[in-house]
This record gives sequence, C-alpha cells and structure tokens, in this order.
Amino acid sequence: MLTAARPSWDCVACGQTWPCDPAREELRSDMDLVELAIYMWDRLDEAVSDLSPNPPAELFERFLKWTR
Repeated sequence: MLTAARPSWDCVACGQTWPCDPAREELRSDMDLVELAIYMWDRLDEAVSDLSPNPPAELFERFLKWTR
C-alpha cells in the first residue's frame, strides 16, 4: 500500500502530497466506501497535529472529500 511519510504526509513512493492519485486508486480498490471513509478519517485525525498550519477545509478536501 502506498503510504505517507510523516510529518510531511507526502507519498513515500512518489513524493507527492498523500493521498496522491495512485494511493487514492489503490485505497478505493482495497476498501468499500464506508471502510475508506473511516480509514481516511483516522488518517486525517493523525495528520492534524503534523499539518496544523493548514486550514481545516484544505485538510478535509485532501483526506476526505474525494472518498465520496
């Protein structure tokens, strides 16, 4: 699974902001929509402390909005 390096939350494989497009595709294929939303909510909860200067709306877009 493509994962994020902390505290930057960049993809360890490509260096792009995680979840990058390949990570999103992989996550979608591995989980149903509910599992995916819960998993990404947990990642958001972890990332908030590392990415605290970012606006909450930006973090929501990055971690959760795409899961719909």
